[in-house]
Amino acid sequence: MEEDKEMYQEFLNGNQEAFDRLMEKYQAKLIYFIQRYVGAVDIAEDLAQDVFVYILMNPKQYDFKYSLKTYLYMIGKSRALNYLKREKRIIPLNETIIYTDDKELEDQVFSKEKSQNLKKAIDTLPLHYQTAIYLADMEELSYKEIADIMEISLSQVRVLIHRARKKLTQIVKKEVEIYAE
Repeated sequence: MEEDKEMYQEFLNGNQEAFDRLMEKYQAKLIYFIQRYVGAVDIAEDLAQDVFVYILMNPKQYDFKYSLKTYLYMIGKSRALNYLKREKRIIPLNETIIYTDDKELEDQVFSKEKSQNLKKAIDTLPLHYQTAIYLADMEELSYKEIADIMEISLSQVRVLIHRARKKLTQIVKKEVEIYAE
């Protein structure tokens, strides 16, 4: 995190290469995050590009009290929601879990099936639960960072994540019961 702030400071001092390194570091994650809102990779790529253009045009807007990742996600979320307002539609988040372990083929198939079931369960949650779960569990952001991105209080984040996980547990238990019958 401090490394990002140092690179951003270099960018403020005129080092374009520092900005390029930051963009390279965060572009794919930002696109993935935005795509979860808008549903289409090409639109997410355009919106992510808009985020970086905004930073280039308004470099001094960044408040160093936030991590750069949080700042990028805040702008990305704003761009995605503005796009959705213009398009007058909301597309639910999609959860993709990637397993990178070298497991046996049988374990990989089982893991893929479990992840697909979890994805289906997450897709049934309200959008704000999906967003909180994604930011906490996939992006591993702190509750403070999640609060900043979602523009809610820290206590609301705690409640949201607790309720989302509780709801997911209920959905998964129900699925297991149905499967067992």
